[in-house]
Amino acid sequence: MEYYLLYLLLGMIAGIAAGLLGIGGGLIIVPVLVFIFERQQFDPGVIVHLAVGTSLATIVLTSLSSVRAHHRHGAVLWPVFRRMVPGIIAGALLGSVIADWMPTGILKWVFGIFELTVATQMILAYKPNPHRDLPGLPGLTLASSLIGAISAIVGIGGGTMSVPFLVWCNVAMRKAVATAAACGLPIAVGGAAGFVINGWTEAGLPAHSSGYVYWPAFIGIVIASVLFAPFGARLAHRLPQAQLKRIFALLLYALGIRMLLG
Repeated sequence: MEYYLLYLLLGMIAGIAAGLLGIGGGLIIVPVLVFIFERQQFDPGVIVHLAVGTSLATIVLTSLSSVRAHHRHGAVLWPVFRRMVPGIIAGALLGSVIADWMPTGILKWVFGIFELTVATQMILAYKPNPHRDLPGLPGLTLASSLIGAISAIVGIGGGTMSVPFLVWCNVAMRKAVATAAACGLPIAVGGAAGFVINGWTEAGLPAHSSGYVYWPAFIGIVIASVLFAPFGARLAHRLPQAQLKRIFALLLYALGIRMLLG
């Protein structure tokens, strides 16, 4: 029961952060799940893969509500989304295969370095200047494949990469955020499916797992995050965003350093 409560608490924090800052929950979910799974004494050889796969599975459901909200405001560039989807799905599937090949220690380092990079970007408040238009189909497919692959490897919805890419290609920020949110769904679906398939015959997985997706954690996180994301969105209109992002970046630094040293 203690661990179920921890999953609910994690979902609550991830949901509030997503609603408050527009940050995907995977940056919080993966390192905290690693910590919880260690306390549950799961096989160390599968803990990080299990955390990443479970994180991607939760994003499948949480991204649906986000996409619906952006669509109601007419902000999603569906033609761009449709052109990016094939590359995103292919990249996410490839990323799940690459992650499966990685030993746990290497995957931990990859995630930790990625998290520290995101935290630094938030502290510096870096925003790319628009330099060009969206590339043609080959270029867009290559870019979306890279976004999908990296996102699947670290268990996130990809907004930390797809938003800067779209803004760099002269897409307005509001539409870039909305379109990136839509892109998070195929990333999560492709990545989670890949983690289920690649982990299906893996020895040492705990009961109630399908490949690298651990369903008790999935259920607790999804229930709480869906309930608390609207609360975070309401807080976003009352609290200073710049200061909150810096505080959140410090949390990411702490989680990233723990992943590197834990």
